[in-house]
Amino acid sequence: MPETAATADTRTPSGRLALAASSEKIALGPLDGRYQSAVAPLVDYLSEAALNRDRVAVEVEWLIHLTSNNVLPGAGPLSPEQQDQLRDIVTEFDAASVAELAEIEAVTVHDVKAVEYYIGRRLPAIGIENLTAMVHFGCTSEDINNLSYALGVKGAVEDVWLPAARKLVAQISTMAEENRAVPMLSRTHGQPATPTTLGKELAVIAHRLTRQLDRIAKTEYLGKINGATGTYAAHVASVPGADWQQVSESFVEGLGLTWNPLTTQIESHDWQAELYADVARFNRILHNVCTDIWSYISIGYFAQIPVAGATGSSTMPHKVNPIRFENAEANLEISSGLLDVLGSTLVTSRWQRDLTDSSSQRNIGVAFGHSLLAISNVAKGLERLDVAEDVLAADLDTNWEVLGEAIQMVMRAEAIAGVEGMENPYERLKDLTRGQRVDAARMQEFVQGLGLSPDAEARLLALTPGKYTGIADQLVDHLK
Repeated sequence: MPETAATADTRTPSGRLALAASSEKIALGPLDGRYQSAVAPLVDYLSEAALNRDRVAVEVEWLIHLTSNNVLPGAGPLSPEQQDQLRDIVTEFDAASVAELAEIEAVTVHDVKAVEYYIGRRLPAIGIENLTAMVHFGCTSEDINNLSYALGVKGAVEDVWLPAARKLVAQISTMAEENRAVPMLSRTHGQPATPTTLGKELAVIAHRLTRQLDRIAKTEYLGKINGATGTYAAHVASVPGADWQQVSESFVEGLGLTWNPLTTQIESHDWQAELYADVARFNRILHNVCTDIWSYISIGYFAQIPVAGATGSSTMPHKVNPIRFENAEANLEISSGLLDVLGSTLVTSRWQRDLTDSSSQRNIGVAFGHSLLAISNVAKGLERLDVAEDVLAADLDTNWEVLGEAIQMVMRAEAIAGVEGMENPYERLKDLTRGQRVDAARMQEFVQGLGLSPDAEARLLALTPGKYTGIADQLVDHLK
């Protein structure tokens, strides 16, 4: 390969051309490379650029809030046009803005200070250069950061992650409804057990996932703006006549967040830990879904619809591998691991402030990205499944022994009703069925020899494994 200007004289210690020196940006991680298209919507909320845009938004709204409420003597309300021009700094934030901020930060070596200067540069064009000193007034960096992260996470969850997760659950719910009456052999401890329906089992999944999504939807996104150690000290010293708690509360709530009145220099991040625990729990339930679907595929309950042109195995052309579910498993594990770390790290801060939260929070987007990627893969995997009803039926027909439960319970009911000869029903069924395969003829012969009442005997003789599903199909209605 010929050397380019970008790679000439730049090699790794092993003598290979250094890819990092390429004029083309090469992603280090899979979310920004191989899987970028699946997680792209999160870039508008949880990327470094999005964080900076939210910082700009918070600073702009703080300036408008202070002037609109005449908090500082001599700085009255801005005109509607000036407020619009300030907000245009946020709405028109683009790649050039990202580059400019990076240039400023290269000098300040401080990301939030760079945002302050970035906004200050634009005030003369709006005709409010005299208010430059009000940008970032009374704020510590964490005042801006905690609100910016809250806005970014809130937007990512409500606009991207939750809709994708709810769409997946709706897909599972539809499958549950479509297969509500399809009988299926259960397996408890991996062994044949009382039959169910495929739809009821899918409904269980949808119900579990929905509970977690409902918890996540109720998340409180907290925020604070109260100075260097949460005491409003600089605020009171500079403008003693203002009701700074009211100013702070109304500002935070005006951003659509919940005001936290008691903090150190940092907002305590407890709400983040709570949210991440709920998302991780959703992940783990979905992981269980993947392993179950994978297992059902392996025993033939589901047939996978081949994708035209796709290769299942590099050496075995017959294979259609359940790769979507396997990919999802891995990404759910990575996401949950990161969310666990974030949840445990963010609730701890030495005394009034340390910077462990700053480094940790830069990985929020990665954690949600792996979860979103998994959701996408599960949805695509489910789309390529066909229910093999003949396989389910054949499995049921080779496991008549699962009717042992029904027979012994009928015998117990008969004994209570005064029918004689119903002693030791469990033990008698155990001798017949435990560790043994029993076919239809043997089971019916056993039933006919029990001495049941005519009605009870008729009910049991009409029963088959495929009909022994109780009210499983009705239980699907709980999804409504």
